[in-house]
Amino acid sequence: MGNMINVVQPSLGERELAAVREVFESNWVGRGPRTGEFEEAFARHLGVGREHVTSTNSCSSATFVAMELLGLRPGDEVVLPTVSFVAAGNAIAARGARPVFCDVDEHTLNPGVADVEAVLTERTRAVVVLHYGGHPGAVTEIAELCRARGVHLIEDAALAIASTVDGQACGTFGDMGMWSFDHAKMVVTVDGGMLYVRDPELAARAPKVAYLGLEPRSAARSAPTSFQSGYDQALRSKTRWWDYDVVSFSGRSTTNDVLSAIGVVQLSRLEEFVARRREVARAYDAGLAGVAGVRVPPPLPAGHTSSYFMYWLQFEDDIRDEIARDLFERGIYTTFRYPLMHQVAAYGSDAVLPRAEAAAARTLLLPIHQSLSDADVDRVVTEVRARVAARRSRGRAA
Repeated sequence: MGNMINVVQPSLGERELAAVREVFESNWVGRGPRTGEFEEAFARHLGVGREHVTSTNSCSSATFVAMELLGLRPGDEVVLPTVSFVAAGNAIAARGARPVFCDVDEHTLNPGVADVEAVLTERTRAVVVLHYGGHPGAVTEIAELCRARGVHLIEDAALAIASTVDGQACGTFGDMGMWSFDHAKMVVTVDGGMLYVRDPELAARAPKVAYLGLEPRSAARSAPTSFQSGYDQALRSKTRWWDYDVVSFSGRSTTNDVLSAIGVVQLSRLEEFVARRREVARAYDAGLAGVAGVRVPPPLPAGHTSSYFMYWLQFEDDIRDEIARDLFERGIYTTFRYPLMHQVAAYGSDAVLPRAEAAAARTLLLPIHQSLSDADVDRVVTEVRARVAARRSRGRAA
């Protein structure tokens, strides 16, 4: 994008290219050993057993698989913050269930326990939480609430790949969690996702649901822990390894060894990515915290770590949209995530969520990624300070 400072940007290079070349030269580019390696590495990253994770072709697909595993049906309700990605709402509605949106904290854009509890009913089957910007939020308290009320907790951890609370990975506090590896995330496989399932029986079903509900007829004998190719089955079965049964009418959400090979390399670089993002966030804090009319993200509570996936500003004056345009014209791309879901007509919500609506009107995401140079960061800080001062001065003069 020329000299534009991007709000997100991947860090891909020779190591990733070499890994892809190895897959090409192996003559097997479908799901195979590199996918298994990626799943094992990600399970270690989370601190869970390999049998609890299933790779998918996107985080959105993982969300759809999760809702299918829960057995959602018409009449069920699933609570989620209105500041969420559309995939969660679609996955719920596609099962005939009803998304029920809750409010969020105006500054963190994460829901609190009271926000979730306010919309729970006897029809609630699950709660979905998003760790906004990589901040864990009240996930431990919400997990306790869900256990007490007997409802499932699902974590959309797409923004929280390196976020923890007291050493435990976000995405593993609830019954299921999912992560994204698309072009805009921290670990990039071009596109891809991962699903964590706590319950062993549901975890064993997840790879089948992710691959058309297929179950090789030799499965009972070979007891696979993940998707098995025909070749894998031939190694385990003496005859007719190509036969299969269908255990669910599911879609196809699997990934492949080309993307997984990239993922193995990217995951090994995650620590350095987080370290650079932390430096960028601290530089923004230092340069922008004292700007009149601007609020920076809140400090993390004790025991919390962030992935620093987003860095957001909030403006006292009604200047957010003008600031975004001013910065764009000066080569700095900014945005807002996520448009409020209770205001999307397709979901049929009549909720009024004042704190989320106030936050959505004045929050702006600045560029933050590991490829930003110190000069880029200085330029962003300088331009934000100048544009805010100019817009506020113009507003007072009017």
